[in-house]
Amino acid sequence: MRNILIVDDDKEIGNLISIYLKNEGYTYTFAHDGREALEKFENEHIDLIILDIMMPELNGIEVCRKIREKHLVPILMLSAKAEDMDKITGLMTGADDYMIKPFNPLELVARVKSLLRRSFQYVAESKPAEHILKLNTIEINKSSHTVMIEGRIIPLTSKEFDILYLLATNLGRVYSAEELFQLVWQEKYYASNNTVMVHISNLRDKLEKELGYKLIKTVWGVGYKIEE
Repeated sequence: MRNILIVDDDKEIGNLISIYLKNEGYTYTFAHDGREALEKFENEHIDLIILDIMMPELNGIEVCRKIREKHLVPILMLSAKAEDMDKITGLMTGADDYMIKPFNPLELVARVKSLLRRSFQYVAESKPAEHILKLNTIEINKSSHTVMIEGRIIPLTSKEFDILYLLATNLGRVYSAEELFQLVWQEKYYASNNTVMVHISNLRDKLEKELGYKLIKTVWGVGYKIEE
């Protein structure tokens, strides 16, 4: 049974979310500010976080950054702001998905299911056989959903991992932003959607910091690839 941490200073919203999660068989834990969220995360087993951005003590962006320093747990951010810059900021701190308030609780549950499915899709009931893809000094472990460079684990979000794995298993092939979005997010793509660009940028920053060179190449006007 998956346990979900609901972080929101609005108790009515938290209670509404909990009702729908409970109906789907999930357990849940509440936190009403950023500091309490970090304490709950460190002291309990948490499989996914629903994280509001605007909160007292520490805001959601700061909480997300702190968690992403060591952990890969899926994070779904909530915000009352719909501006593109807010969405970009949220995604670049390591959030896996983003919803605007007010939201449809049924859509939120669907996104929670999608994130959990993506996060645990490589975990079997028994220990899986390792499936490791090697690119120079990079080791991409499909079974454990981890990436290592010279023995150091690179903390990627689930979608960053999926993008890297897709490009690494199809060396030389150029994927457009639309193709990447449809394959990784499995949703309809809209021309104004810059989600892929943000995730590619974030993924590059993490990899280049360790590698010292640009692994993912941009083919201008076409898309992205990893060269053979």
